[in-house]
Amino acid sequence: MPNGNLTMLDTAPAVEWVISDAPVDYPVALDLMSRRAAAIREGHAPELVWLLEHPPLYTGGTGAKDSDLLNPLGLPVYRTSRGGQFTYHGPGQRVAYVMLDLKRRNLDIRAFVTRLETWLIVALAEFNVTGETRPDRVGVWVRRPSKGTLIEDKIAAIGLRVSRWVSSHGISLNVDPDLTHYRGIVPCGIRDHGVTSLADLGLPVTLYDVDVALRKSFQQTFGPVKPIA
Repeated sequence: MPNGNLTMLDTAPAVEWVISDAPVDYPVALDLMSRRAAAIREGHAPELVWLLEHPPLYTGGTGAKDSDLLNPLGLPVYRTSRGGQFTYHGPGQRVAYVMLDLKRRNLDIRAFVTRLETWLIVALAEFNVTGETRPDRVGVWVRRPSKGTLIEDKIAAIGLRVSRWVSSHGISLNVDPDLTHYRGIVPCGIRDHGVTSLADLGLPVTLYDVDVALRKSFQQTFGPVKPIA
């Protein structure tokens, strides 16, 4: 049974690292991700991290409640097989689909989620942003002042599917998306906290900057990558 040892980097081969320059339609991404995950399970393809953007849309995971879809705003809504509830994807948000063999990496699912959170937190630290986790809330959170008090907003989300120990779906990090689109849903089913982005925090960070930080922190957290043009 895989375990959650985080004391050393994984010894698996380098992960292929692909970045799509143009937004990718969600059904196209699902199809490519599903076929790649299946090939990894069968030993026919190496592991992959795929960085991309989507056009504006909502996705609902296996725990999504109809009551949390408040006002779709005319955006497409997709029900998916990943865990979690409703979230938003759109331009200015870096999505990373993570197709890894957890058995090869000796990771159980809880340890894998912890490793993904660490990956995001280390990347955010490159921009002097302190990302934090909460035991009762999935994702990565930042504390910020508002009206004389500290509030906590989500800056990155995690939604996964693991089938026969190979992962798919992954993480999303808000760089400079249209945050008003989150008003159409209850993000991740959490009503008492908001959503933020690097731009909303006053940081003029580009997707390229974030990609560099994500690659560096992934290598620190999981191990080497192999960029694919």
